[in-house]
This record gives sequence, C-alpha cells and structure tokens, in this order.
Amino acid sequence: MYNQSMEREIDLKQISDGKLYSANDMIKAGCGDCAGCSLCCHEMGNSIILDPCDIFNLEKGLHTTFEKLMESRIELNVVDGIIQPNLKMQGSRECCAFLNEEGRCAVHEFRPGFCRMFPLGRIYEDGDFRYFLQIHECPYPNKTKVKLKKWLGIPELGKYEAYVKKWHYFLKDVQEIIREKGTDRDESGEVIKKLNMYLLNQFYVKPYETVPDKGKELDFYGQFYERLGQAETIVKMYR
Repeated sequence: MYNQSMEREIDLKQISDGKLYSANDMIKAGCGDCAGCSLCCHEMGNSIILDPCDIFNLEKGLHTTFEKLMESRIELNVVDGIIQPNLKMQGSRECCAFLNEEGRCAVHEFRPGFCRMFPLGRIYEDGDFRYFLQIHECPYPNKTKVKLKKWLGIPELGKYEAYVKKWHYFLKDVQEIIREKGTDRDESGEVIKKLNMYLLNQFYVKPYETVPDKGKELDFYGQFYERLGQAETIVKMYR
C-alpha cells in the first residue's frame, strides 16, 4: 500500500483513525478555515510533490510558465527514482513560497492537490485508492465533520480521481523500469537520465493550454491523456 506519489509502507493504526474513506464520506477535518493557522505550510521540506494537474492550475491561475515557477516557487527533486517538482520552502521559518505576509495561501483558489487533501492521505491498492485521515498532522482543536468531497473542493472530482489513479500507476511502471535499469551499471545512468528528462519535459516543462480557444472549452484532462498516450509508447521502448 502506498501514500501519495512516494512509495512507502505505512501502519494505519499508528497514523490514522484506522478507517478508509471515499468522496461521499464524512471526515472529522473541519478547522474553521484554519483560523489564521498556517503550521502545515511550514517546514515541509520537499514533501509537497506537484503532479501535472497542479502545474496546469498554477500556470493558469498565475498566468505564468513552468520556467517562471522554477525561479522561486518550486524546485526539482528525485522521488523514487523519478524527477518531480515540489513546492519550495523559503526563509528562516522554512515556509511555503506561496504563503503571504498575513500567513495565508496566495494561491488558495488553485492550490495543489496535496494541500487540498491535507490532513488526508491516499492508500493505493489493486489499481484504485482510498483516503485515510492522518490524526497527528493537524493540531487544530475541536475539528468538525465535513463531507470529504467538499473538503477537497475539486470540480469534476470523478474525473480528477480517475486522473490521479492513471498518473500514480503510470509512475509505478516507470519506477519499475528504473529499478530494472539500475541493475545494469553499464547503461543505467544515461538511460535513466534520458527517460527522466523526457518525462519532465512531457508532463511539466512543455506548456499547457491555459486559455481556451474561441468556442472551445479548456480541458486539462484531454491534454494530459494525449501526453500520457505518447509517453506510454515511449516508456515501452525502455523495457
């Protein structure tokens, strides 16, 4: 079982209430809009990993590009063998680069999926995933119950969750290839680098269409699945 995009074994009994949730379930996570608290926006290291949908939303919401985001807002790190972007922490308090002077999120309307989900996590198993509630992550007292899909606040949640599964299991396939290539020292370094550079450009660096054409609805998922189809063909060549 795996949480988010990082592969790790977890013990639900130690970190959660022991339950698994779906979008229509009620969860005890309501925090009164955080009431000015921003503890979860500090000292997160490189753990707030961004997926292609996050990058699309940031580019669209900020009218910017991946290259501009890289200047001060995000950075690249290797996650289970794959180069992926994450939110950058900065300053003496190690706070998120999008946290404003009032301690509020400057991109709250189009914040990343990881931030929307907190303090929830995801468990992936058998080609699907469920949510779990991390009980030690948020110190806010007297939390109230709220419907999970309302907590996430993601339009077309069904499409989003289908995308999340596709992306997660695609990365799992790539990780397996990287592990296999890593056993052959003669070719591993160059091959893994080439594959990583392709995926980074295909899903992150290459600009997304963030302004709809006349009479045409803007659609991230259509763009993603087109890129995914191309990437799956390329990735097969590395097997």
